[in-house]
Amino acid sequence: MGKISQGILGGLSGKVGNVIGGSWKGIDYIRIKPSSVANPRTVGQVNQRTKFSSVLEFLQPNKDFIRLGYKNYAVKRTEFNSAMSYLLSNAITGIAPDFTVDYTKALLSRGSLSGVLNGTVLTTIPGQVDFSWDDNSDEGNANTTDKAMVLVYNPSKKESIYILDGALRTAESQTVTIPNTYAGDTVELFMAFISADGSQVSNSIYLGSGTAS
Repeated sequence: MGKISQGILGGLSGKVGNVIGGSWKGIDYIRIKPSSVANPRTVGQVNQRTKFSSVLEFLQPNKDFIRLGYKNYAVKRTEFNSAMSYLLSNAITGIAPDFTVDYTKALLSRGSLSGVLNGTVLTTIPGQVDFSWDDNSDEGNANTTDKAMVLVYNPSKKESIYILDGALRTAESQTVTIPNTYAGDTVELFMAFISADGSQVSNSIYLGSGTAS
């Protein structure tokens, strides 16, 4: 039973019908208890949960990459939540209930730093993935001291191997060592650049998929 401590206009403590009252930091408040949902698993809700699960599965192994890649978008929310929001809005493909992440639209890094020029990847050498690109340090706001951020995502194992402080933009290549257990697996490949002081990042680019050797 709820109690009204100071008459009809006073603070309410407890529950009266569907009205709930209480106090928080000395401030009296009341709220209406929501009506029960007749069908908490509507088609729309199920679809949204499926999309959420697909994005979460993809982003979880890439947390450290996202922490740098979305640092400038972490306003009143975490970098991870910002990435979740972006991918849910821009990188979902498929027809219900078979939703998946569209890697071509899945930015793991977002920023205004000049991006990757002519990026390519080689996966035919056992135990490694070789990234290469063209030096564009004289274009836009790129710098010779920018460093590569490269990522190898293995969907079947739900894990990633990445380098966040890689070769200089002028070096034009970066090798990532992968476990022997990746051999034969399809891997998804991403790359971005980060400034030497870590304050700026480029949009990531998707470099396609390959079969790990």
